[in-house]
Amino acid sequence: MTDPVRLRGIELRYALTLYLFQHGRCTVKELIDGLRWQGFEFSGRPSKAVSDALRWETKIGRVYRRGRGLYGPASMPRSTEYRIHQRVLSLRERASEAHCRSEAGKSGVGSDGLAGL
Repeated sequence: MTDPVRLRGIELRYALTLYLFQHGRCTVKELIDGLRWQGFEFSGRPSKAVSDALRWETKIGRVYRRGRGLYGPASMPRSTEYRIHQRVLSLRERASEAHCRSEAGKSGVGSDGLAGL
């Protein structure tokens, strides 16, 4: 069984920023649930990883903080948005492939393609 794609650093920041731009204002819990649904995992405590990553994005000006644990999209140049979107698409593809490989081992079909014959 393969591990899910673990997000950290710039990959986590990009995935969170893109999620906010696609879904609008979200809580930290909604962000965690949304990224887990896409097949991603976090290193350490997810809420801390998310808030630390969004603190960086807030300083850059791509994300704004609306209150405790509530963030929303700010502004971003089109070229940056394109670059982030492409990177997150490749991460989602990796997560999807990891999920498919882990599900393939659960089917009960042997390496010869026959199910227990």
